[in-house]
Amino acid sequence: MTGSSGTGERLAGKVALVTGGGRGIGRAIVDLFRAEGAEVVSCGRGVAPDDWPQGAFWMRADVSRGDEVEALLDTVRTRHGKLDILVNNAGVQVERTVTQSSDGDWDLVIGANAKGVFNCCRAGIPVMAAGGGGAIVNIGSISGRHADPSMALYNASKAFVHGLTRSIAVDHGGEGIRCNAIAPGWIMTAMADAAFAQADDPEAAKCDALARHPVGRFGTPGDIAEAALWLASDASAFATGQVFVIDGGLVSASPLQPGLF
Repeated sequence: MTGSSGTGERLAGKVALVTGGGRGIGRAIVDLFRAEGAEVVSCGRGVAPDDWPQGAFWMRADVSRGDEVEALLDTVRTRHGKLDILVNNAGVQVERTVTQSSDGDWDLVIGANAKGVFNCCRAGIPVMAAGGGGAIVNIGSISGRHADPSMALYNASKAFVHGLTRSIAVDHGGEGIRCNAIAPGWIMTAMADAAFAQADDPEAAKCDALARHPVGRFGTPGDIAEAALWLASDASAFATGQVFVIDGGLVSASPLQPGLF
């Protein structure tokens, strides 16, 4: 789901940078922000998707590389003269334990998920501050609070994102910058499908996971986009330094199965 309930007003006049906006959650955020009136710049390590929307600007950039992030922010400044919203969505996952993980796995996962967020915030905050402030929305994960099996580096990288979010809110609030994170649960994207595929019985794993959601369904990219819209807009002006869990109630329940007691 990448549709929106946009009114075309909530981000009017704003300039937004959404990393990893080519598909999944990132694409849903790009589409919704545009529907709400924002000028959107996005990036990824490859070329723009074939269905990339006209009017949104795509730039090839690897967020784990500081020089490429600086070039990305220079482009935003040149094209729009300011940056109001930064959404750090780009990320990868590797399904391995600590002892199974290689140096290459570390470089890939920590590079994109942790260093990438750091690079974009470090380069983006001065641009935002020069314009009077702005809103940063970091895409974390429930995995940053509750460890998913065989996802050691991914879990650790998302915990870093949550901690960095709080630090930025505290250190840069005086510059007019708010920083929050969203911790999605099971959102139906290619990344979620890859995680289920690791199970001995993927269909059984999916059914078990679904049964643990009080709302009775998995999440969609649009669910996270709506949360990002609120955090990026003036409606959340008093919210900063927080990690908002959007997971359909998954981590609120006891792991004990109903009927056992």
